Amino acid sequence: MTQAPVGLRTARRRHDREIVALAVPAFGALVAEPLFVMADSAIIGHLGTAQLAGLGIASVLLTTAVSVFVFLAYATTAAVARRVGAGDLQAAIRQGVDGIWLALLLGTVVIAAILPSAPGLVGLLGASDTAAPYAATYLRISALGIPAMLVVLASTGVLRGLQDTRTPLYVAIAGFVANAVLNVGLVYGADLGIAGSAWGTVIAQWGMAAAYLTVVVRGARLHGASLRPDIAGVRASAQAGAPLLVRTLSLRAILMIATAVAAQLGDADVAAHQIILSLWSLLAFALDAIAIAGQAIIGRYLGANDIRGAREACRRMVEWGIATGLLLGLLVIVSRPLFLPLFTSDLVVKDTALPALFVVALSQPICGIVFVLDGVLMGAGDGPYLAWAMLITLATFAPVALLVPAFGGGLTALWGAMALMMIVRMLTLWLRARSGRWLVPGAVR
Repeated sequence: MTQAPVGLRTARRRHDREIVALAVPAFGALVAEPLFVMADSAIIGHLGTAQLAGLGIASVLLTTAVSVFVFLAYATTAAVARRVGAGDLQAAIRQGVDGIWLALLLGTVVIAAILPSAPGLVGLLGASDTAAPYAATYLRISALGIPAMLVVLASTGVLRGLQDTRTPLYVAIAGFVANAVLNVGLVYGADLGIAGSAWGTVIAQWGMAAAYLTVVVRGARLHGASLRPDIAGVRASAQAGAPLLVRTLSLRAILMIATAVAAQLGDADVAAHQIILSLWSLLAFALDAIAIAGQAIIGRYLGANDIRGAREACRRMVEWGIATGLLLGLLVIVSRPLFLPLFTSDLVVKDTALPALFVVALSQPICGIVFVLDGVLMGAGDGPYLAWAMLITLATFAPVALLVPAFGGGLTALWGAMALMMIVRMLTLWLRARSGRWLVPGAVR
């Protein structure tokens, strides 16, 4: 068996250390985020079914309102990492500060939109007469925490760009613990009900934002970076994030179409779909952690004008993505007898979900390539291409998925369409990565 040259093995080990050092803490922070909702659900669930239903509806709206601005983390990571690679830490932090000011501006706009329209938004999701008041209450109070959530996104991007994923992990853990303690105290101790849960979450979110801002302010003072808002810098952050916003909205549209199609297939199908979608999201956290490492590492290499290093890092991360996808796919197949009973005892739902789970398992290596290349191109600041690639994916997926009920296909066919969606994403991203056009060196793309 032919061994790789010593130089290549050394480079691989270096990339492996970098990937692990960034990806493992990033994975922990990503997993901690949904624990907020899980803790709220567990606490509010004991208040009654109407309260829990209200929380579910409000959570969907809040998650959507925040997730569309995830570009605050992605674009900031890439921009900061480039300047770190160029050796200009002052400019790196200054770029991050501009992203944080943009987050505060966007958060204020979202609050102004949600507060007066909360009852109408709840009604659009079909809330029952008993659940609607609880949903509106939770939504209105929790909306006050949206600027904090967006600041957390932008600040996380700053630290990732600075090659630090440990601090976000520590802040996420502290935020989860504070959220759980506050919710129990306000819901039951202060007898505030669902409003207490919302206030507890808002306080925890602003606490997390304050922790991040403390770290950023300390770094700004250390390196002499201004903390004042710079209009040109804020505008540049918005322009860099706009294509990623298109990408995110297109992806959200794909998930919404999939759920709408599953609802047309029947109650058992939509129930099974929600179970599989939860698993798919959990698997995505593991792959997204590698993508986050890719954003930070690629941005740094390109900022340092190291084209060769960026290529090697990309190649190694793709290998990591494929290997992780194979492992996750195997785990899905092996654990399916244990996994499904955790969510349902309905044999019809189990039988419906089982073959679709195999599709999910088989597609994981493809997902691994997609997530990694997505992160690599984000780290390179290749947002416009990512936007067009996702629009092409949406245009391919939508007609195929919408035809599933017309041709008598079931949930397995729908998840076959989801696998096709990932294949299209893989092809568009692979073509871009192979072309080398994303390899634009310099402190600014």
